[in-house]
Amino acid sequence: MKKSIQFSSFLLIILLMACQETPPPIYNTYEEYPVYEGNDLGLTFTPKKSTFKLWAPPAAKVMLRFYEKGEGGTFTKEVEMKRGGTGVWTAVLKENLEGQYYTFQTLINEKWGAEVPDPYVKAVGINGKRGQVVDFEKTNPTDWANDTKPTLKKPTDVILYELHMRDLSMHENSGIKNKGKFLGLAETGTKSPDGAVTGIDHIKELGVTHVHILPSYDYMSIDESKLEDNNFNWGYDPQNYNVPEGSYSTNPYDGAVRIKEFKEMVKALHDNGLRIVLDVVYNHTGVTEESNFNQLLPGYYYRQNEEGGFSNASACGNETASDRPMVRKFIIESVKHWVEEYHLDGFRFDLMGIHDIETMNQISAVVHEIDPTIFIYGEGWTGGDTPLPENDRALKKHTHRMKGVAAFSDDIRDGLKGSVFDAPDRGFASGKPYMEESVKFGVVASTQHPQLNYEKVNYSNEPWAGQPSQTISYVSCHDNHTLWDRLTNSQPNVSEADRIKMDILANTVVLTSQGIPFLHAGVELLRTKDGEENTYRSPDAINKIDWSRKTTYKPVFETYKKLVQLRKNHPAFRMPTTEMIQQHLKFMDFPEGSLLVGYTISDNANGDDWKEILVLFNGNQVDKPVDIPTGDWTMVVRGGEIDEDSQIQAKNSVKVPASSAMIFYKS
Repeated sequence: MKKSIQFSSFLLIILLMACQETPPPIYNTYEEYPVYEGNDLGLTFTPKKSTFKLWAPPAAKVMLRFYEKGEGGTFTKEVEMKRGGTGVWTAVLKENLEGQYYTFQTLINEKWGAEVPDPYVKAVGINGKRGQVVDFEKTNPTDWANDTKPTLKKPTDVILYELHMRDLSMHENSGIKNKGKFLGLAETGTKSPDGAVTGIDHIKELGVTHVHILPSYDYMSIDESKLEDNNFNWGYDPQNYNVPEGSYSTNPYDGAVRIKEFKEMVKALHDNGLRIVLDVVYNHTGVTEESNFNQLLPGYYYRQNEEGGFSNASACGNETASDRPMVRKFIIESVKHWVEEYHLDGFRFDLMGIHDIETMNQISAVVHEIDPTIFIYGEGWTGGDTPLPENDRALKKHTHRMKGVAAFSDDIRDGLKGSVFDAPDRGFASGKPYMEESVKFGVVASTQHPQLNYEKVNYSNEPWAGQPSQTISYVSCHDNHTLWDRLTNSQPNVSEADRIKMDILANTVVLTSQGIPFLHAGVELLRTKDGEENTYRSPDAINKIDWSRKTTYKPVFETYKKLVQLRKNHPAFRMPTTEMIQQHLKFMDFPEGSLLVGYTISDNANGDDWKEILVLFNGNQVDKPVDIPTGDWTMVVRGGEIDEDSQIQAKNSVKVPASSAMIFYKS
């Protein structure tokens, strides 16, 4: 009898042990976390079954909860997920969950995180607080399967136009009904009260190839339930990376609406001959401790400093750890999602220098396998120091080590208008001498050229682009002053007419340089933000484009339009290789500090109809006589006057007008 009782007790202990939860694995470092190789994290939906997967290796328990709405109310169903291999938790529900909202919650180190969507969430409710089950097939616009991208033969054919979603349409004179919405960018036939073409038709008229939209994934700073407040933000505070921003939709409560309207915008751009680039901010999140990343898996997605706190190369409180395998995997799969689901044509990486080179190269390889014409570029710098070794950072100076990735040239930007950190400073276009070598560096797209003295380039003492397609040439963007406001600051005592000459000169350099030109939306209308420099959360009154300026400054717009067309008409300005630039482009000799830059492009470069091209830039505020190479030259550009059918001839010498460019050719 005694043995029988002992045996029963032993069985009871075994049963109790079997019922106890398996303790979570113990990891001493993030490097010990297992790596999941599958491509099905997040939600996989069919009308008959939904599979939810969350990667959280150290979790002791993970709960999945469902709700009827995107905010408020109590959960309608609670599911305890099951731990599997490589740190993945899974729940399978064999029912049609379409339209329901859901959250995840993890128990790690005996502490429950907040209920949040998972990092891979692709549809959310109001303010992105809960995921939503959406049938993506139902979000496709009419004829989405036949959506056709405009032709792009070479990367150097790209002409970028940077735009914030609200800026285009919010002014009362835009003629656009869906103000501040994805659908506003899709509207055609819009005009100002003056009869000037606005919106997407204006961008098409200007002739650029790509519309770069500022962050339009789901970001934090706008309360989507109070859209009547018309609050503004650039959107560099990410919340849900794989979801369109709700405030740009007509109904942020239904996750399917923002998805469909984003796609309608993409298709409208494609139908009008325009490609689209999304500004992405994978380098940091809008909040740190409270972020979805950190609530579900504390610490892993971020880099830490020597003290164990969050490192902050973004200057926004944190930085993501792109060099960790599952962070790299997340970024790559997120970019891939935008390409495949939304048909995007390019990505601009904010503070790309925070990312590691290997991650950028893997992103490039994955997306270019899907579509070789996708254009990738970013800011080749950080906002502060990072524990990532400098040699591994995707910095401007390492651009040549990245394949199919370009970087912004602050060299030509500040060489033309002056340092962005010194508002009164001038550049070549506004009359500052000794910036000639920086301008020449921009002309050859930051590549190796035998005639350049790299010691005299403002920021770079050596070429950093392997090929011209790796350099973004620009003089203004959403950051800092608009070009017009900057010229007003740095040249307050010159007339408006003279500032217009400087403005046109600056972007004539940009649009005739090798590499990829980049225009800030509205620069062609002499856009002003009333002198405000950092307008990331300024009201629409400051940020919106005033379409009356298209009428007021019609000659300026026509000049920009003709400059864009000049570039498109002449492949000599779009040479695809460094070797071709070295072979065909030769600089003229001018004294240092002369505020003169000149060069020729010879021998029908890149198949151009023009056999020889002569380009002259005069940054002086007085006319300058210049001796030109021998032969009969036809003048096509003189300051703001552009005429490719011109019959005006020049020989031996010319007088280049103050603050102007001149371009000639021999046929």
